[in-house]
Amino acid sequence: MAKDKKQPRPKAETPKGFADYFGTEVDERKAMLDRIAAVYHAYGFDALESSAVETVEALGKFLPDVDRPNEGVFAWQDDDEKWLALRYDLTAPLARVYAQHRNDLPTPYRRYAMGPVWRNEKPGPGRFRQFYQCDADTVGSASMAADAEICAMLADTLEQVGIPRGDYVVRVNNRKVLNGVLESIAQQIINEHYPFGPRTHGSGGAEDIIKRKDEWQANVLRTIDKFDKVGVEGVRELLTAGREDSSGAFIEGVGLTFEQTEPVIAFLTSKGADNEATLANLRAAVGESAVGTEGVAELGEIATLLAAQGYGPDRIVIDPSVVRGLGYYTGPVFEAELTFEITDEKGRPRQFGSVAGGGRYDDLVARFTGQSVPATGVSIGVDRLLAALRAKGRIGGSARGPVVVTVMDRERMADYQAMVGELRRAGIRAEVYLGNPKNFGNQMKYADRRGAPIAIIEGGDEKARGVVQVKDLVLGAEIAQNATLEEWKDRPSQTEVPRGEMCDFVKSLWDKYNG
Repeated sequence: MAKDKKQPRPKAETPKGFADYFGTEVDERKAMLDRIAAVYHAYGFDALESSAVETVEALGKFLPDVDRPNEGVFAWQDDDEKWLALRYDLTAPLARVYAQHRNDLPTPYRRYAMGPVWRNEKPGPGRFRQFYQCDADTVGSASMAADAEICAMLADTLEQVGIPRGDYVVRVNNRKVLNGVLESIAQQIINEHYPFGPRTHGSGGAEDIIKRKDEWQANVLRTIDKFDKVGVEGVRELLTAGREDSSGAFIEGVGLTFEQTEPVIAFLTSKGADNEATLANLRAAVGESAVGTEGVAELGEIATLLAAQGYGPDRIVIDPSVVRGLGYYTGPVFEAELTFEITDEKGRPRQFGSVAGGGRYDDLVARFTGQSVPATGVSIGVDRLLAALRAKGRIGGSARGPVVVTVMDRERMADYQAMVGELRRAGIRAEVYLGNPKNFGNQMKYADRRGAPIAIIEGGDEKARGVVQVKDLVLGAEIAQNATLEEWKDRPSQTEVPRGEMCDFVKSLWDKYNG
């Protein structure tokens, strides 16, 4: 009889786009989450922990492709044939939670949430399918004070986690201003075609131009998003006849005339020497647009509120170049950018860039309630922030491990467990070596691999004399690397201590290396 074919062993590999995190990395992330949470809490925001799984219906139109629920998100069909998906951000779940529990929640509702999100996208360098976000949102307030508060809190958070003033800037813009610019272009088109007023009937009239407005305005928005890559002239070319990209391929333009591009160019280049100059330039860019004028006024109010709290343009600044996700937002938008340089994988200097973003989204909750509910918030990319701090050498390196109590006599395991119990009660992280104690050298190798600062040794002789040997592994490594034989004799790294004084002596060393 033929033998059953053996099943191949599974390959031990991390799925593409995901990562494993160990010891220090996990500790660093937790420490950062704790610092961020402390700032959010100090501002009066309450914690919310919602489900990592939402219905695809709840995620709604913000899915990349609603006809293919598993495109862009990790989705599956449940037993009742309802599609479920892992959350791709923390904002869509907030809209569902608020709509579901609004009668039991205070208005405004101020919440923060932290946790992993998942995106079923093509991974790449620094681009993962699972990553952490830290959000804070105010739902139910239309006041610009809520937006100003988010900006102030974002600046405070960056400083709290280790980004000093001068190494970051929070930039603020407003979707309404851009809407005003688009209105100005539409009005120009109508005026140029119909100087005596729009036709009210027939084909080819102004009503046809308005009908196509969504199409060309979407193209204008996509072009504006490329401003930081192609610059002013590149934007102008893309808005008019088109341009060649770096590969030589020709990109077709939007088809506006040179004159019709002027409101966009004025908008993108309106950053002045200070906020007042920028606001004046923006007023000129939006012309007579009512919604654009409203957007500029909102930016002015935010700037005034921030100045009253002492947040100057060195920390938070009005900047029309912030165009991220403008299709999603309905009012003010903000982005936190780190301004220092790092070296990329090819050794080239570059700015680190954005680590957080947000804005006002007054239409999201209406998907559930049918009523517009004002909301504003921010999301911090924790992994990006950690990468920035590592790049600057502000975190990272080897972390201290626990004190290791070695095992010289396996029959006396109870004695060694008593030692670690005393150390832990004294606030010292400690463990007993649980491998094969036969080879003492392997125990020292283990302590080294664990990053242990101290090892404790108690053999039969020490037990009989009522002492323990305390080995300072940090000093021992330093002596081995740098000291001469004479210095080594003068600076012994191993000290004999009475058993009753073990905790006090170890505590003094522990505090020295972990203070």
